[in-house]
Amino acid sequence: MSEHAPNSTMSKFGHPDTVIGETEYWTVQLRPEQVTLGSLVLICREPVEAFADVSAQGFADLKPVIAKIETILGEMVSYEKINYLMLMMVDSDVHYHVIPRYDGTRPFDGMTVPDAGWPGPPQLGQAVTPDADTTTKLVDELRQRWSQS
Repeated sequence: MSEHAPNSTMSKFGHPDTVIGETEYWTVQLRPEQVTLGSLVLICREPVEAFADVSAQGFADLKPVIAKIETILGEMVSYEKINYLMLMMVDSDVHYHVIPRYDGTRPFDGMTVPDAGWPGPPQLGQAVTPDADTTTKLVDELRQRWSQS
C-alpha cells in the first residue's frame, strides 16, 4: 500500500498480524497489552522520530484515521473518553497509544477488561494481556469494523 516499509515500532507491536487498518501514512495496530478493551497503537509509517517531522500529507491523513478509530471503538467499546498518549520513550518512531476510557469493565470473548485508572490517568501497568486466540478474535473484530466504517 505504501512506499514506507514497516518500522521497528510497527514490528514491535506485531505488524502485520496486529494491523487493524492502514493508510499510506499511518498504521493502526492492536496493543498487545489491553489497558482497556480496544487499546490500539497508531503509528506513523514515515521514517520520522519527531512529531514536527511528519509531512503535511501525513498530518492531513491523520484526521480520517482518527475519525475511523473513534467510530469503531465507540461502536465496539462504548467508551466515555479516549486518550491519545504520545510517549515515545522506548520506541522512537512517531506513535500514539490509543486508550478508550470507561467506568467499569468491558467483556470480549470471555475476557473482562477493566479501566483500572478511571476517572484518572490510565494505569498502563495494570493491562490485561489476551491469549493468542482472543487476540486473533479481537484483531478480526476490529478489522471488520474498520473495513465497514
